[in-house]
Formats: sequence, structure tokens, C-alpha cells
Amino acid sequence: MSEQEPFYDARLGEALKLAADAFASKERKGTGVPYLSHLLAVTTTVMEHGGSPEQCMAAALHDYLEDIDGTATDAIAARFGDEVARLVLALSDSVRPGHKEPWKERKLRYLAHLRDADVAVKLVSAADKLHNAGSIVRDRAHMGDEIFERFTPSKDETLWYYREVLAALSHGWQHPILESLRHTIDAMHAR
Repeated sequence: MSEQEPFYDARLGEALKLAADAFASKERKGTGVPYLSHLLAVTTTVMEHGGSPEQCMAAALHDYLEDIDGTATDAIAARFGDEVARLVLALSDSVRPGHKEPWKERKLRYLAHLRDADVAVKLVSAADKLHNAGSIVRDRAHMGDEIFERFTPSKDETLWYYREVLAALSHGWQHPILESLRHTIDAMHAR
């Protein structure tokens, strides 16, 4: 009996540990749920949709540059490789790590970037948006439109953004995850 090659290497464990340590005291906005749950969900979704080890590492670290002060793309590259650093940077909607511009400005720039992003970026972004949208749908069933008070944008802006994300991801790319995202975004709008 031959031994099967591993699906990933030790760097994924290191990326998950870095994410767990960096986000240990952060929670999902207004929920009391550890932020790590989101990073794990996105990583799992990428893995389940055939993502490469680098995409899985980037999924675990996709919010690292924009949410953790003192981070740098070079440090990610040194530890996890250039491709992981490229993906994490491409998944960030901030121009400079640790600094967030106004919401609309960041989102418009991210949408323009996402439209022509490569498929490696699109898969991780789709997994991220799928988990976020699913969380909104789930929490909205319990608390109604009050859910939108957790976020910087208004309800209408949030709904607009998710429709635009779906359009940007769908530009030049077809993947089964897009149908799941479309269904979830439709559920967000169904009220």
C-alpha cells in the first residue's frame, strides 16, 4: 500500500497559528463570536473548492494586512512565500497595511481590482464574501434589519456592495462557488 502525498505542508499550520494568535482578542462585529471563526470558515471553503495550499494560507490570512497593526507584505512573503503574500495583498481593500480609507473609496477600488483579478484571488474572495453574506442572512433571521447597524455602510450600501462583488467575481470566471454566493446574496435581499 502506497502512502498518499499530503494535501498541504506545514506552512498551512503556521498560517493558521499566526491568524489564531493575531486575531485572538478580536471578534466578529457586534456578535461576541471570535473572529478566528471567520478565517477558519473561509479557509475551509477554499479547501473544499479545490484551492491550492497557497490559497488556503491566504484565506487564513486574508484580513491580516488590513486588520492587524504593524503587518507587512514582506513578512508574509518571508514566512509563507511570494504567492501567499501576493494573494493576501490582493485580498486587502486597504492601500496601506493597517490603514483604512473611507468605506466607499475602499470598496470601489476593490471592486475594480476584483473584476480582473486572477482566479486564485477570486476563489478566496468568493469564499470570504460567501461566509460574510451567510452570517448576515443567519443573524438577520434572528434580529431583523438591526443587523445592518453593525456595519459602517447603510443597509442599502451593504446590499449594493454584495451585488457588485458578485458581478465583479463573475466577470470572466465561472465556478460553482458563485452559485452559492448568488443564492446567499439573493437571500440577503429577500426582505
